[in-house]
Amino acid sequence: MPEDRPVHSITDSSVLVDIVGAPSAQIANKEMTAIDGHCRRFIELCPFLCLSTADRHGNQDVSPRGDPPGFVRMLDDRTLLIPDRKGNRRVDSMKNILENPNVGLVLFVPGIEEVVRINGKATLTDDPTLLAPSAVNGSAPVLGIRIELDAIFFHCAKAIKRSKLWDPATPIDRSAFPSFGEIVRDQRNPDGDAAETEEMLQKEYRDRLY
Repeated sequence: MPEDRPVHSITDSSVLVDIVGAPSAQIANKEMTAIDGHCRRFIELCPFLCLSTADRHGNQDVSPRGDPPGFVRMLDDRTLLIPDRKGNRRVDSMKNILENPNVGLVLFVPGIEEVVRINGKATLTDDPTLLAPSAVNGSAPVLGIRIELDAIFFHCAKAIKRSKLWDPATPIDRSAFPSFGEIVRDQRNPDGDAAETEEMLQKEYRDRLY
């Protein structure tokens, strides 16, 4: 953008509404404070979600979480438990939760174009009794994220339709994008061996998912 070009910023919510328009009453009031039957079935089918957290200063992080369907456990109609699996040990989301409990979730089910959105308050747990039912392949998580719902609601399919996310023709040929080993080499270790890094990563995927 040219430096002398003025930036048109929206700083007032009334101006935003003037531009976008107000939602219908049905849309404005769609948030629920408890899990109903439709949301429950969606959560049971969900194998993937994105978890949004922020630290005490408002610095944001969004983390993907995935497992076999049913990995998001409903402890009651207002409480969820998400297991924490073996990863890279950065634990960005969990560090943020210790500073700021407010979280947001977007849940996806392949083949369903609507998504479920959840806002709530999160805490961390290492209770082995609570975490035991989240075991996969005999391996129980040592930590979990417990979320008390503030709001849950379905979000319409426009974004998924626009992206054609579930269209079988959407995935690109894997050879059209560098391997993660090549990316790691180029970004972090120019003298490294991409093939060796990729082999190490694939071993991690085989042996350390749970």
